[in-house]
Amino acid sequence: MRFEGIHHITCITADAPGNVDFYVRVLGLRLVKKSVNQDDPTVYHLFYADAKGSAGSDLTFFEYPHAHQGRAGRGMVHRIVFRVASEDAIEFWSDRLRAEGIDLERNEGSLRFSDPEGLELELSVVETNDEPLVAEHPEIPRELALQGFDGVRAYADPGPSRDFLEQTLAFDPHGDSVWEVRGAKRGSWYAYDEPPQEAGIPGAGTVHHVAWATPQDEHEAWHERVAGSGAHPTPIIDRFYFRSIYFREPSGVLFEIATMGPGFTVDEPLEHLGERLSLPPDYEHLRERVEPVLTPLPNPRELVQR
Repeated sequence: MRFEGIHHITCITADAPGNVDFYVRVLGLRLVKKSVNQDDPTVYHLFYADAKGSAGSDLTFFEYPHAHQGRAGRGMVHRIVFRVASEDAIEFWSDRLRAEGIDLERNEGSLRFSDPEGLELELSVVETNDEPLVAEHPEIPRELALQGFDGVRAYADPGPSRDFLEQTLAFDPHGDSVWEVRGAKRGSWYAYDEPPQEAGIPGAGTVHHVAWATPQDEHEAWHERVAGSGAHPTPIIDRFYFRSIYFREPSGVLFEIATMGPGFTVDEPLEHLGERLSLPPDYEHLRERVEPVLTPLPNPRELVQR
């Protein structure tokens, strides 16, 4: 069994309207699902992805309106890396992000910056046969758009996790602190950097967890394998749009294994994804109570109109 790379990455925001503006208007992702945190339905769960809501492009956020500023530290993912197709794309994004007043670090083949709440992001030129996972945006030519995730970097020492990543999760090592995670159709990577001296602080602008993608028919087998390693996974949880298993890898990073289906069109047609508050059937009875307490959001369609 092999994961099909990253399924999704979930982060924390204190500002859902600003979050929608940045990831839809500026970065050109599509808001494909406006839902709630199923463990706390008073909290938004926003999903941004390509035009189809594909696994491998899905960046999600919980909104806690009064969350303090976070800081990545040991046992936390500190940078999310997206693919782009060319140096022309790097040039385009450099100009676009500077026009938004965003500080950049440009290197050959890459562009590093942070979102408005301090979440570290990187665009990297990648040659791959993987399908480009692209959203439509009137100001962003398709050939220059973000193409889905390439990988994530975490703060941790590789030693405690090496055997678990390679033997239990079938990650392929590339040097001492980088692993490829590739299935039959798609791949990505996972890497460690030396942790800073300061302790991490979960909060706005930090990554909550990273989820790895698996076909639905392999999910139970993954649960058995992780449990057999002593990692103490949660029971399999039905999230309606996918099924989930959560556990911490030995260096402390929170992992999820998520199924690649049934997907976001299970309760909305593709052309109208993300336009209304979607509640899984078990949560629909909470709609009248939940909708009034959620932060009003800008219309994502209006954000990308010329």
